[in-house]
Amino acid sequence: MSQNVVLRPLPARMGVVNTASVYLAAERGAQIGGDLYEAMCTRYGVRLIVGDVRGKGLAAVRSAAAVVGAFREAVHYEQDLAEVMHRCAAALAREYELLDRSRLQDPQELEEQFVTVLLAQVTDESLIQLINRGHPPPLVIREREVRSLDPARPLPPLGLEEFLGPAAIGVETFPFLPGDRLLLHTDGVVDARNNDNEFFPLHRTMETLDRATPSEYLDGLRHALVRHTEGRLADDAAMVLIERDIGGPDRPFR
Repeated sequence: MSQNVVLRPLPARMGVVNTASVYLAAERGAQIGGDLYEAMCTRYGVRLIVGDVRGKGLAAVRSAAAVVGAFREAVHYEQDLAEVMHRCAAALAREYELLDRSRLQDPQELEEQFVTVLLAQVTDESLIQLINRGHPPPLVIREREVRSLDPARPLPPLGLEEFLGPAAIGVETFPFLPGDRLLLHTDGVVDARNNDNEFFPLHRTMETLDRATPSEYLDGLRHALVRHTEGRLADDAAMVLIERDIGGPDRPFR
């Protein structure tokens, strides 16, 4: 499967977080999507990316590979998380320049294609830093209370830099305490529907799960999603769960 070139399972432990990941392919017959995720342990902390190419087919996979490849290199050299995002955007722009419409079976594969991306960083402090470029916001769960970490200033996806505006890309910081869990996901999760055309109740499902480890918790989410859709996903779905293992003093949601 082409997507396996981009995605790989995350280790159970990275730095100060325990991790788990899952990727669910759309039902047979759907076009290959461009979901992406990665996590790297660096001298700046644990850095993660989750993204989704708006497009299908080989062009989407190539775009996802370009963004992930740039992330894997930049996280080790760029101290500023915003610079990591810039490197991902530049790699995508180069990929778009290389794509030749005349060599694609379906030239429309490139039309209106862009990539939503979420970057996250966890250090020794009880905080998480985020940059969100048009991606579904991550969800933090603390003592079965789920909260969405929405960006204060929405930013356009990669590939739509003409809508970015003159303001610099800023990093937003949220509390991330020992025992907190954070779910990063693609929109194939929240957009999944059942036979009654009802969306998957992600928030409610997260609040009802009680699993000991991140892997077990994410496995519970996966089973709930498959049950909701009866195994017929219309779009690929990726989920990454991280759990803060050690950190600073407790502090409430802001």
